[in-house]
Amino acid sequence: MALKINSDKIADLISSEIDKYKRDVVVEEVGKVVESGDGIARITGLSRAMAGEMLEFPGGVYGVVLNLDRYEIGAIILGDYTKIQEGDTVKCTGKILQIPAGEELVGRIIDPLGNPLDNKGPIKNVNFRPIEFNAPGVVNRQPVKEPLQTGIKAIDSMIPIGRGQRELVIGDRSIGKSAILTDTIINQKGKDVYCIYVAIGQKTSTIARLIEKLEEAGAMDYTTVVSATARTPASLQYLAPYSGCAIGEYFMYSGKHALVMYDDLSKHAVAYRQLSLLLKRPPGREAYPGDIFYLHSRLLERAAKLSDKAGGGSLTAIPLIETKAGDISAYIPTNVISITDGQIYLEADLFNAGIRPAVNPGISVSRVGGNAQIGAMKKVAGMLRLDLAQYRELETFAKFGTELDRETKKQLARGERTIEVLKQGQYAPMDVEDQVLILYALTRGYLDEIELSKLARFEKEFLEHVRSSAVPVAEELKKTRDISPDLEKKIIETIEKFSVTFS
Repeated sequence: MALKINSDKIADLISSEIDKYKRDVVVEEVGKVVESGDGIARITGLSRAMAGEMLEFPGGVYGVVLNLDRYEIGAIILGDYTKIQEGDTVKCTGKILQIPAGEELVGRIIDPLGNPLDNKGPIKNVNFRPIEFNAPGVVNRQPVKEPLQTGIKAIDSMIPIGRGQRELVIGDRSIGKSAILTDTIINQKGKDVYCIYVAIGQKTSTIARLIEKLEEAGAMDYTTVVSATARTPASLQYLAPYSGCAIGEYFMYSGKHALVMYDDLSKHAVAYRQLSLLLKRPPGREAYPGDIFYLHSRLLERAAKLSDKAGGGSLTAIPLIETKAGDISAYIPTNVISITDGQIYLEADLFNAGIRPAVNPGISVSRVGGNAQIGAMKKVAGMLRLDLAQYRELETFAKFGTELDRETKKQLARGERTIEVLKQGQYAPMDVEDQVLILYALTRGYLDEIELSKLARFEKEFLEHVRSSAVPVAEELKKTRDISPDLEKKIIETIEKFSVTFS
């Protein structure tokens, strides 16, 4: 039996299949690696690449465009740069580098790309934010007027920090800069402030010790650590502060409060200088590239207190800068001083003399000032800085062995007691109400007759007495955060009653 072939039916079938077939044409711009090594790559053929754009290398390695030259581009490699060989193909992704952000990162230790380093499993259900983001404009900001207490008497009384401020901590190495950051994080417990600690170029053991202290104090419950240790490639050390800032911005734009700390920006500048010199950018002063100021200004300007219309959130930035032999007039220190809203200067001589924290109130400043203090602190600490400055002058004068009058001796005694009261142990931040009570006793002369060696015991026992026998005074101060005439009488009664017992 002969088989009949219906040519029309076959033609219709082929035609319908052709109509169904859709081919998506994907056009990709592909470049070639002409030079690779030390964490950078030079690439030709990517004429449409944008500054800051992510590039895809073979083997799942990514890079970021930093240089746009006439015939080639320079990129930093994020990951194992030893895998990148000359002649490898590179693709543009059309995307800006992003990092995971959100409450899922709280309590975690991550690298600058958002990968977990704490063996607690992957980070799920996260939002993503670009690591580079425009700072809020003037219209979307409001003045800094909400205090952010560090728990350190010398800082909260004389160099106050407010939510949304950028306050620099500067000083030589190993004189307590990171200790101030640790105490500040511990002091945020129960204050609805999310903390992001960015470690740049630190030793792994140092970071491990800091995390251990935070865990002991229960501070990791609201803290994220972004770790770029000394053994991390320079490209990741360069990205680390921007990643930390992006995580903080998530909370700020959600109407919450965040505190981001960069420890430290000196090492960040060195990492950027290394990348820039490898990319053959022309060196300037101290071999830093010409845009080193812009590197830090575009980072620190992102800290702000948003207007109520924009959500009212805040991002406070505390960068660290390490000086060499106390030289704050060097290139990077002067740059960052001019960007920030004040600086807390730690002095090696004070540290060696046993005055810790070694804050020098003479050249430390907060450009927000009393606006970032509660009313009670303004009243008790208003003249503290001036008294200390006068004491320093008189102390120098007294060294000549001149006979001193009674008033001068009284001023010297008050100055000595002020310095003793402002001393504070590490990992022991104080509530602002406790600070107000002890500073009230100091500034009103109730400590003038107490021996210097007994002041620390007086402070400890006095605050214990307030918590046990003068609870209404502590509660009223905590509630009103100001000292009314009626409350002042109660405080005086409490101090006088305890002074008799202490004597």
